[in-house]
Amino acid sequence: MTVRLYDTKAQALLDFVPLVPGHVGVYVCGPTVQSSPHIGHLRSALNYDILRRWLAHRFGDVTLVRNVTDIDDKILVNAAAAQAAGSREEWFALAYRFELEFTAAYRALGILPPTYEPRATASIPQMQELIGRLIDRGHAYAAADDSGDVYFDVTSWPAYGALTHQSVDDMQDAADADPRAKRDPRDFALWKGRKADEPESASWNSPWGPGRPGWHIECSAMSARYLGPAFDIHGGGLDLRFPHHENELAQSNAAGDAFARFWVHNGLVNVNGQKMSKSLGNSIYAADLLGAARPLVVRYALGSAHYRSTIDYTDSSLAEAEAAVSRIEGFLERSGRRLEGTRFTTAAVPAIPDEFGEAMDDDLGVPQAIAVLHETVREGNTALDAEDLGTAAAARGKVLGMTAVLGISPNEWADESGTAAADALGALVTRLLDERQAARAAKDFAVADRVRDELLAAGIQIADTPSGSRWSLGDK
Repeated sequence: MTVRLYDTKAQALLDFVPLVPGHVGVYVCGPTVQSSPHIGHLRSALNYDILRRWLAHRFGDVTLVRNVTDIDDKILVNAAAAQAAGSREEWFALAYRFELEFTAAYRALGILPPTYEPRATASIPQMQELIGRLIDRGHAYAAADDSGDVYFDVTSWPAYGALTHQSVDDMQDAADADPRAKRDPRDFALWKGRKADEPESASWNSPWGPGRPGWHIECSAMSARYLGPAFDIHGGGLDLRFPHHENELAQSNAAGDAFARFWVHNGLVNVNGQKMSKSLGNSIYAADLLGAARPLVVRYALGSAHYRSTIDYTDSSLAEAEAAVSRIEGFLERSGRRLEGTRFTTAAVPAIPDEFGEAMDDDLGVPQAIAVLHETVREGNTALDAEDLGTAAAARGKVLGMTAVLGISPNEWADESGTAAADALGALVTRLLDERQAARAAKDFAVADRVRDELLAAGIQIADTPSGSRWSLGDK
C-alpha cells in the first residue's frame, strides 16, 4: 500500500508518508467570510473531506485544520457599503453571519467538521510573534512613514517563488497595500496600520502601532499554532497558489519553520463552459444548489470528478448525479430487504475492494474509484436476480465500505424523517404484496394483476422469486 499525491511544489506525484506514523496533519485554507458560499467553496471543502476520509482509512488519525478569515479588506468594504445603505450591522457581525452560512452548507453536504477551525481574529498574538521573528531575521521591515505597516522583503529571501516556480523579476507588484512605504513594489503586507476611515474595532495594538494582520500571515501563524512548525499537507484552491500560498511558504521558511511537506491544490469550477465570475453573473451559490437537489446528490455531483480537474457544472449535472445515486441507493435498499433474516445478513461486512483502494491511493483517483463502486452495484444486482445471496452480500459489504469512504453512505445520510418514510413505505408495500399473494393462491388473477399494476404505477418494481415476491423502487 503506497499513497501517492501530486505535490504542486515538486510538480510531480510523490509517495506520501506521514511525518508521525499513524497520524496525518492537514491545513486547508478556509473561507474569507465576506459573502455567501458558492459552488467553488463547496467543491474545495468537499475534496479535502474525501482526502481526509481516505487518509484516515490508510493511516489512522487525521488532524485537519481549516481556518476562517474573519478580518480582511473585503469584509470591511462590504460592511461599510451595507452601512452606507442603511444597515446597522458591524463588520464582525457580517463576518459571523456568513461564517454560519458556510458551516450550514458544509454540514448539509456531509463534510466532517475540522478538528480545529480557528478564526484569524483569535490568533493575533501568534501572528505578531511571527512578524517579530521575520523582522529580527532581516526578512521584514516596518514602514518608515509611521503608517504602522510592516512588509515582507521578497528580495531578502532567495527562495521566493519556489512554490509556483517563478522568478521574482517576473512577478507583478503586490496590490495588498499602498505601495508608498514599500522598499520594493513586490513586497507584501504582514501588518496593516489602521486607516482613519476604518472602525477602531478592526484594529489591535502591536509593536508597530494599532492595525490588523495581512492576509498571508494568518495561515502561517495558525497552521504552526495547531500543527506545529512542520506538518504533512497544505491544501487549498488552485487560485490560491499565488500570491497567497507562495507568500505563506516564503514567510514561514524565512522565519525558520519547515512548514508544509506537501502542497495539494484542487481545481476550479466552470458553469456551462464559462469561468464563474460576478461580472458574468453566473455564480451559483450554496443555497441554489441545495434548493435544486438533495444534498447527497449535490455531494455526488461535486465530488465525483478528480480533485485536480476543472469541473464544468451544467444544467444536467444534478440530474445525472441523481440517477447515479439512485442506482446505489436502489441496490442497498433491495439487497438489505432480500438479505434480512437470512444467514447472509452478517456476511455483508463493509469492505474496500483492492481496485477501489488502488484508485484512491493513486492521487485520490475518485473517478476510477466510483467506476469500481458502480460495477460492484451492477454485480450485486445481477447476483440478486440469480438468487446468489452470497455474492450479493459480498457486493453489499463492498458498496457500504466504498460509500463510507466517499461520504455517501446511507448510514451517514439517514435521518429520522427519512427512516420513518422508508418504514411507512415498506409497511404499505408489504401489505399489498400479501394481498397479491393471497389473490394468486385463490387464483383470483384479476385482483393480483390490479395490485401489481398499482405498484408499478407508483414506481415500485416486483420480482417473483422461488422464495417469494421482492420489491424495489424504480428500475433497479
